[in-house]
Amino acid sequence: MTFDSVPNLTQDVRSRFAHVDACPFEGPRVFFENAGGALTLNSVIKTSTDYAGYPDNHAGRDNPAGVALRAAIEKGKADTRLLFNAPDGQIFVGESGTEVLFRLVRTAALGAKEGGTMLGSTLEHPAQRSAMARWADVTGRPHLLAAHDDATGTVTLDAYLPHITPDLRVASIVQTSPVTGISVDVVAIIKAIRATAPECMIIIDGIQHASHGHIDIASYGADGYAVSPYKVFSRHGYGIGWASDRLTACTKETVIGGAPTSWDQGTRDAGAYATFSDVVGYFEWLGQQFTGSTDRRTQILAAATAIHAQEQALIHGMMHGVGNQRGLAGIPGVTVIGGIDNARREGVVSLTLDAMASGDLVTFLNSHGVRTHIRNNDHYCGNILGPLGLENCIRVSISHYNTEAEVSQFLTAMNLAAAS
Repeated sequence: MTFDSVPNLTQDVRSRFAHVDACPFEGPRVFFENAGGALTLNSVIKTSTDYAGYPDNHAGRDNPAGVALRAAIEKGKADTRLLFNAPDGQIFVGESGTEVLFRLVRTAALGAKEGGTMLGSTLEHPAQRSAMARWADVTGRPHLLAAHDDATGTVTLDAYLPHITPDLRVASIVQTSPVTGISVDVVAIIKAIRATAPECMIIIDGIQHASHGHIDIASYGADGYAVSPYKVFSRHGYGIGWASDRLTACTKETVIGGAPTSWDQGTRDAGAYATFSDVVGYFEWLGQQFTGSTDRRTQILAAATAIHAQEQALIHGMMHGVGNQRGLAGIPGVTVIGGIDNARREGVVSLTLDAMASGDLVTFLNSHGVRTHIRNNDHYCGNILGPLGLENCIRVSISHYNTEAEVSQFLTAMNLAAAS
């Protein structure tokens, strides 16, 4: 069920986001750079402003401000637990999604039984892959890599299977690639790992996935999960992590005498937790447009289903055309990484155009009011672009608040670019 089934829903959704149709620096534009950071909820901006100005910023002090800040932190953790469907384990805030991944991997690598191997994949973002490489080196373990498939833009269970042995100590999985936009079957991979190496610590990078589909940690069987809130409608400056009870029990950096279950370090920003409560509240509101249930998790699931359907409809239009506009599949010289029709695609289309260099194409689209981004064969994207023999590509990334009219504007510009 897409947003068209609910009267005025698209307008209501867009009204909740800042700068949805115009950049404060360049004016009106279509925002197709969501994978680099989604638009921010207006409620998040207000909450950030409010919390930044509170004069007593120490949660738990014996005064009304301290009590209120502590309550905001506890609410933020409870709301995040609900969104993640994580009934156990610990929720915590870190410096960024990257920092959270490094902490999760470090704790797993140092806490796991000595020896054995560590396993990731060539699909991973360098934040996750670098953390695994670093702590494999420190602990003297081989860092094995399951190879992703260039044609489909994902990594499969079959690629992991040869490396899943009883001595596997730590495994990492990226849930969705930020370059190809293609998701990974984390449930199948984790099930196979648990069958052979039940004590293996498993860390999931959910950073790119979080805004496009529902999170269900209870069904994964993992030990760690990381999200970058600025990619899921909040702001920069913090990351959100979840750690299982088993991972939490491992030795980790903490203040001597502090709570053994605490992952928070130092005085945390209560406003970070509060802004993530705003994100969860938004998912609940959106879900209410599609279900009459008063159960909050049911509302979140309804929102995730609607977001997926809306984004799939927009991607289909981008690939196959809108109205009389020719889609990417019909534009000569367009190559889409991961293929045209890929059921596992989540909001990202990375492409090249024979008629124009990627940097020039980004500039051309900007001149026609469409914001996209170039991805280069560097330490961020070389793992994807290098094997394809590409020095760069452009990434077009949508979110559920984008519209068919914006897709049409993009296709108009792409057809002009191809013709030029």
